[in-house]
Amino acid sequence: MLAVLQFDSPSLAVLDRMLGAGRLPALAGLRERGVWHELETPATHFAAGAFHTLYSGTELADHGLFYPFQWSAVDQRVRYTTAFPAPSPVWERPGGRALAMDPYESRPPLTPPSGTVVSGWQFTDRVVLQPWSSPPGLNSRLETLFGPPAAVEEVFGRSSPRDLLRLRRDLLASSGRAADAAALLLAESSYDLTWLTFSAGHVAGHQFFDLSQLDDADAATRRVLGGALEEVYQSVDAAFARVLGALPDGTDVIVTSPVGMDVNTSRADLLPEMLDAVLTGGVADDADTGSGFVWKLRAALPTGLRARVASALPDRVALALTERLELRGQDWTTTRAFAQPADNQGYVRVNLRGRERDGIVEPGEAEALMHEIASGLMTFTDADGAPAVKAVERVADTFDTGVHSDRLPDLIVRWSDRPATRLTEVVSPRFGTVKRRGHGSGRSGNHTAGDAWALVVPGASTPVTPSRPPRLVDIAATAAALAGRDAADLPGEPLLER
Repeated sequence: MLAVLQFDSPSLAVLDRMLGAGRLPALAGLRERGVWHELETPATHFAAGAFHTLYSGTELADHGLFYPFQWSAVDQRVRYTTAFPAPSPVWERPGGRALAMDPYESRPPLTPPSGTVVSGWQFTDRVVLQPWSSPPGLNSRLETLFGPPAAVEEVFGRSSPRDLLRLRRDLLASSGRAADAAALLLAESSYDLTWLTFSAGHVAGHQFFDLSQLDDADAATRRVLGGALEEVYQSVDAAFARVLGALPDGTDVIVTSPVGMDVNTSRADLLPEMLDAVLTGGVADDADTGSGFVWKLRAALPTGLRARVASALPDRVALALTERLELRGQDWTTTRAFAQPADNQGYVRVNLRGRERDGIVEPGEAEALMHEIASGLMTFTDADGAPAVKAVERVADTFDTGVHSDRLPDLIVRWSDRPATRLTEVVSPRFGTVKRRGHGSGRSGNHTAGDAWALVVPGASTPVTPSRPPRLVDIAATAAALAGRDAADLPGEPLLER
């Protein structure tokens, strides 16, 4: 058997510090016996795009999925990710039996796979971890045995200390739920592939990387929340130990993460109005533009109120509402380019004639327009004069071919490396001042441009040195090869062989 334990989106700096202090004994034991690989990853450009690549072994330009809410050119609007076809994860490929738990940003299989898949077990999130299972009814059975999962719904904006304390409690319990279910299911049946995704560290990294988003917490609350990130990492490590004890002798193990975590530097909530200023020659009055409508709405309504309203809506309705609010009010007869939904890097797409349903920019004019946008965005600074934008890159320079490269934006905006949680505005000497509305995403941590890794620990197999630098696609290729699944169409190279 191969067991893939996904330690999702941790900070490598925090991991190294905790390993050095002996606080992650299960991971430390695996590292002593394994081979550590740094992986090339599409997260360098598209953080969320790494998940479909990790699970399916498909290159990002060939699946084109990089955010839960994406632009649909034929509809001239934003759609939830399930509106777009997705490649099958490796555990759905024919051959053998698989156990998969809580694959991030995944979806129910079209055809029931051989084995067991459960989503929304450690916790639920209507956007990225919806509750479903194959076979049907498994979630209910597990809930009868271990209790229901908590709903961990991330609502952009500044959370209250009370909400963060509740989130800490829910995340500390979640990895143990994975170990409970995995131990039970592994004892009841045999599998050739086990893939367990531990996402508590991912959410904790966003909310507890530091306490810069807190204003009104007392000393005791700050003390408790200040240790939450490392506590959650320890809970993941403890769950690893339990799962390792439940695996058959000779199991090969891969511990992996498709993307890293560090301080939040994103100014993505400011990008719509920055772009609008560049395209129109100055910062516009609110009444003159629909740019950034969803961020304006988030700023106008308290985070707690939005959370209560969202929780009262059925998932289908809440997702459809979010689709409609993104880019609401945009006048496509005059819009030459627009900022796509994002919470990390910034994404800009040209409203291109012949590609977008209501495109107005002629293909021959696109290059000059992208240069105009990039040059204009680079003039923005933080209030103290330090650059707000590190670079603006053309996506086609890196992802010029691929079955679904047309789903990708045209430009990626890379932000300054400076923390942005407390940022109030950005300023351009040419275009004026764009003030932050509300508190942006409210996250203190966000994904890095890269930091994907794999710790390959052989059981019955032998490590393989790939013919080129290891890549994220190699994880699925390894799983397919060891589990006897057809991998002829996968671009990755196995990191283990038998």
